[in-house]
Amino acid sequence: MSDDSLDSPQGEPDRLATSANETAYWSQNIRLLSTLMTIWFVVSFGAGILFRDFLDQFSIGGYPLGFWFAQQGAIYCFILLIVFYSVRMKRIERQYDLDD
Repeated sequence: MSDDSLDSPQGEPDRLATSANETAYWSQNIRLLSTLMTIWFVVSFGAGILFRDFLDQFSIGGYPLGFWFAQQGAIYCFILLIVFYSVRMKRIERQYDLDD
């Protein structure tokens, strides 16, 4: 079989289908990452710095909520985001038949 057969018009639909599949996969991947990065920013920068004064009206375990988010809450949120990302990406990979 020669390499010229790979460039034949008959191979074109397969390549276009693969390209569309890859585009859809990366579109979902980027959308998920953008959403999670926005949540990460709001929790870390927003709750720990911007909204700290408002959140300090409330307390968890005797500590002001703004302080708690800056010291511990953001870390817990990050761990949850990582777990959510892992589970969601496995589902997306299965959807596009890219799982191992």
